[in-house]
Amino acid sequence: MAFSSNDRDEVLAEINITPLVDVMLVLLVAFIVTAPLLNNVVPVQLPKTVATARPEQKPPLVLTVDAQGRWYKERQEVAPAALAQLVKPLLAADPALVVQVRADDSVRYGLVAKLLAEVGHAGVSHVAVVTEP
Repeated sequence: MAFSSNDRDEVLAEINITPLVDVMLVLLVAFIVTAPLLNNVVPVQLPKTVATARPEQKPPLVLTVDAQGRWYKERQEVAPAALAQLVKPLLAADPALVVQVRADDSVRYGLVAKLLAEVGHAGVSHVAVVTEP
């Protein structure tokens, strides 16, 4: 008895995911549309305000250490021992004085730490070290 092989009787074993993708896209669109509405769930009457001008920010004091280890206040060379005496009057005039420290990358860390210590002894509490990105 001979068996005939008939390809037409085979069962298709693949799952069609097209309807699943269609349903997921519809759900995604529904969530995208309703998400902004969820931010204002509780009705609140917000108070009105008048915009005020921002206070003018004073330019920071820039202290620089060059590659030879010389210290500068703005563009004027200063002796390390005299730095605190130069900063104290500026701090007295502006207690929120911001000091930016710019140091050449070839300068030893100890020299920069000494500059930061002098600035700290002068009483400055807002110090930023300037770097390049």
